[in-house]
Amino acid sequence: MTGGDEGRSRTRRPPAWTTRRWLRVGVAVSLTVLAVLGAAGVWVLGRTGSLSKNLVDTRSPALTAAIRLESAVLDQETGVRGYGLTGSPEFMTPYREGLAEQKKDERRLERLLDGDSARLDDLKAVGTALAAWQERIARPIAAEPPGAPSRLATERAAEGKKAFDRVRAAMAGQQARLQADRARARDDLRGTVALRNGVLGSIGILMLCLAALVFEGLRRGITRPLEQLGADARAIAGGDFDHPITATGPADLRRLSGEIDSMRRRLVRELAFSENSRGVLDAQAVELQRSNAELEQFAYVASHDLQEPLRKVSSFTQLLQRRYGGQLDERADQYIEFAVDGANRMQVLISDLLDFSRVGRLHDAHQRVDLDEKLAETLSALSLGIAEAGATVTHDPLPTLVADPTQMGMLWQNLIGNSVKFRSPGRAPEVHVAAAREGDLWRFTVTDNGIGIAPEYAEKVFVIFQRLHTKDAYSGSGIGLAMCKKIVEFHGGTIAVDPDHRDGTRITFTLAPEPPEGIRRA
Repeated sequence: MTGGDEGRSRTRRPPAWTTRRWLRVGVAVSLTVLAVLGAAGVWVLGRTGSLSKNLVDTRSPALTAAIRLESAVLDQETGVRGYGLTGSPEFMTPYREGLAEQKKDERRLERLLDGDSARLDDLKAVGTALAAWQERIARPIAAEPPGAPSRLATERAAEGKKAFDRVRAAMAGQQARLQADRARARDDLRGTVALRNGVLGSIGILMLCLAALVFEGLRRGITRPLEQLGADARAIAGGDFDHPITATGPADLRRLSGEIDSMRRRLVRELAFSENSRGVLDAQAVELQRSNAELEQFAYVASHDLQEPLRKVSSFTQLLQRRYGGQLDERADQYIEFAVDGANRMQVLISDLLDFSRVGRLHDAHQRVDLDEKLAETLSALSLGIAEAGATVTHDPLPTLVADPTQMGMLWQNLIGNSVKFRSPGRAPEVHVAAAREGDLWRFTVTDNGIGIAPEYAEKVFVIFQRLHTKDAYSGSGIGLAMCKKIVEFHGGTIAVDPDHRDGTRITFTLAPEPPEGIRRA
């Protein structure tokens, strides 16, 4: 390894900890501390219980039993001494009761002091001294006949006093050591209780400190970084896209902050590109609007200016046909007829083109229009053609909308006129107009039983000057449905051929109850 590599190795930062790792380590340390504290608490409580049990169940009862043993021995001594001095049998009662109590107290002391060899040795010393006194003094005197003072009591008075003093001394030593044992047990218990209280208090303080450390760790490691991240995100959401994301906290939160900041920078770049694109589109839209306006103006001017010379051509060709018809040869008459027919069709085409250019430009007087009345006016205008075709036109109740009345009349006239014109041979036309509310729009359908429109021509029929039939089969300029499409779209709707309808044609279109934003109102 080179020196540079060694330097980089020495300065390389250790891998950052993630939130999960911090939580795992924190939980492990917390559980370890709690386990240690719990073990210490359990030990202290167990030690306190053991000392308390030793004091209550052993040391104090042993001292009490020793005192009761002394009392029983004193009863024996009193009874023997009284019986020896008086020979009265009643003094034997305390002696016998003292013997019984002595045996019971000795058994109790043996049970309480089981395992304590030093105190059992004390009990054995008491028993030895007491047995010697009973053998030399108590039992011999008690065996004397009652009724008279005992001679043996007088003879052995000095010996009995010394023997009983040894018993007293043994019991005094026993009681002193039992008292000392009880005092030590009491002191140990007090010390252990103090230790217990200290340990439990320390446990409580340590748990509070641990809780505070956990809370502070969560606040610094998770809550504060998340709050910082949330504040940065809100600033960006508020429109400050140049506001950077500050990476803080554990590794995964810093990585998340970096990813969000990377997304922010990408959004900034995309927004800049979008702004540039929108500027280009706005410029193109303005240019397209200007171009469309110029085209509409050109179509209007061209169609309007062409009518005057076209009328002259039509008038002179008709005059030529009337004056010289039949005077020239058959070919000349045919040429004249062609010229007249072409001039007439050109007049119709220019007139339709003029009407088409006026949609949305001259006819723009929005007001409340009763479509029932407007349809009735249209049927009245088309009554001659309807009667000649033997057509039947029915309709559902139609709504009242805010629209341009002239354009609504042109819409009905073209749709009803097409249904009557493109009828099936040998079958009377039947046309039905329906309307239904769909959300914020009204959907209208015009259904007929005519020749229909093939699915492949469903879009083509709405293009201006597009014809599906020759002029010999069906008259017209090919502008009608294109004009309908322009009128409907001008009023914020859509128009199409229903592809699912088979027996005839069904044109469906939508209109808004109010004109869309941006359309001028009258």
